[in-house]
Amino acid sequence: MPLRSLFATQIYTARLGPARAAALNGQLQRESLQLRRDDRAGRAWSRHNYPGGYTSYNSLCQLQRISPSFARLERVLDRHVTRFARALELDLRGRKLAMTDCWVNIMQRQVVHGLHLHPLATISGTYYVRTPPGCAGLKFEDPRLERYMAAPPRKARARMPNRAWVTLPAIAGQLVLFESWLRHEVPLNPAPGERVSVSFNYSWF
Repeated sequence: MPLRSLFATQIYTARLGPARAAALNGQLQRESLQLRRDDRAGRAWSRHNYPGGYTSYNSLCQLQRISPSFARLERVLDRHVTRFARALELDLRGRKLAMTDCWVNIMQRQVVHGLHLHPLATISGTYYVRTPPGCAGLKFEDPRLERYMAAPPRKARARMPNRAWVTLPAIAGQLVLFESWLRHEVPLNPAPGERVSVSFNYSWF
């Protein structure tokens, strides 16, 4: 058909090899659970802002600078961020994208992470450490949604590029990268067990 796809919203996903992911995730999970035990300020902030869950976002948000395990994750992510930036054809003018923030999220059953974006960052993402069967995925919103006005709804089985919302499943050992302006959320987590992930931002300024 004589169609052109313009203003594409691109999402990058990749999975670590099973052996590599198992070794890295084992260490990241131990440290994440230890962080929750030790981080009194983070638990207090989470009670008011992340009910039922724990995040180090407001207390320990540069884990790559204080933990060898998270620094190791940073080195893995750097290569993927470089590939994604190249695919986006970003003109970085000789500067390098660098990780500015890195924090832990632990979601229990019935926990939700509301719709948001990541201001003052260039590329953001999530790396999955532990994902119980049936746990919530990462849901993205079409950035044009507020301009649809009188547009009819999309078909229930519309192709992914034509949907207003797309949810990518959470899979341990997988990373997801997206431009930081793209709004996203984690819907209510229906699964028992704890969903553990690491979120991060990269910037070039």
